[in-house]
Amino acid sequence: MAGLTRVLAVNAGSSSVKLRLLGPDDAVLASRDLPATAGRFDHAELAGALGQLAAPGDVVAHRVVHGGSRFVAPVLVDGDVRQALAELADLAPLHQAPSLAAMQAAMQALPAGTPEVACFDTAFHATLPAAATTYAVPQAWRSQGVRRYGFHGLSHAHVARRTAELAGADPRRQRVVSCHLGSGASLAAIVGGRSVDTTMGFTPLDGLVMATRSGSLDPGMLPWLVDHGVPLDEQSRALEHSSGLVALAGTPDMEAVLQGAADDAGCRLALDVYLHRLRGAVAAMAAAMGGLDVLAFTGGVGEHAAPVRSACAAGLGFLGVGVDEAANVGAVPDADISAAGAPVRTVVLEAREDLEMASQARQLVVSDRPPSP
Repeated sequence: MAGLTRVLAVNAGSSSVKLRLLGPDDAVLASRDLPATAGRFDHAELAGALGQLAAPGDVVAHRVVHGGSRFVAPVLVDGDVRQALAELADLAPLHQAPSLAAMQAAMQALPAGTPEVACFDTAFHATLPAAATTYAVPQAWRSQGVRRYGFHGLSHAHVARRTAELAGADPRRQRVVSCHLGSGASLAAIVGGRSVDTTMGFTPLDGLVMATRSGSLDPGMLPWLVDHGVPLDEQSRALEHSSGLVALAGTPDMEAVLQGAADDAGCRLALDVYLHRLRGAVAAMAAAMGGLDVLAFTGGVGEHAAPVRSACAAGLGFLGVGVDEAANVGAVPDADISAAGAPVRTVVLEAREDLEMASQARQLVVSDRPPSP
């Protein structure tokens, strides 16, 4: 990989834009986090930060949440790719637009010809079997692309690799439930490093309770709400921006929910609903694999909310999950918090989507280069 020394990973999410400049050995050379609200950020501030961090010869890797059916591997960004991604924006309204805006900022701020690579959260789930991707809906809908895609794939891919390193087990047989818990949240069932099931579906709105997103609900509720005077555009805004923890507790912040749970009924209810959905989903992921070897927590909540990890594990003893409370409370990722003798290992891992992005970008750009004369 001569000449490809550094990768600037750009992770434009719904609540922040994370910039990580990685050296050839994946050491973090520089780091910037810029604020975002509902995926909106200061374009000039991002362009300035990109210009300060990147140098000639670097490669820029962009996290893109939705690749649809077309993008199942990283691709070099060009006009056609940007247009195709823009056409998917309605499937991930909190995420797709920020990624496209970050690509535009990079194109303006960086030297002409700087390679930009789109790395897709959906790509890791391209290995899902048909039983996991197929909705029992009319063929006409399915032919238009209505299916389960899954998300947070860059994070889940890192978890798959890192748990194999920590466990020292044969990664081809290891069964992992990866819990990416942050403002957005999803689980993945991973066997031998391959995704076989996940909780998010057609869009990142599905699955677990999240900071401002509802997670799974009865689809029959939506036409009922229309009949009762709530139009679809209002439903969409509410389910994306004012549901989840913020709807139940009045705050999207899990730390505030945990602090308020002892004496605030809304916070207590929010935590109970969150954990009920989380425990049930972990069990469902384990069932998809026929068992469980490792339970991994990552993401902002997964890494920092010890009470969430403890309460989740407490309801999963029947699967062999057990947590050492002292290790859990003091955990600094990457850490093993398993109880002594527990058949299932429980680990806390730092979310490192940047490492997965850098790896994919290097592989793509090197393979895309013409051979030396």
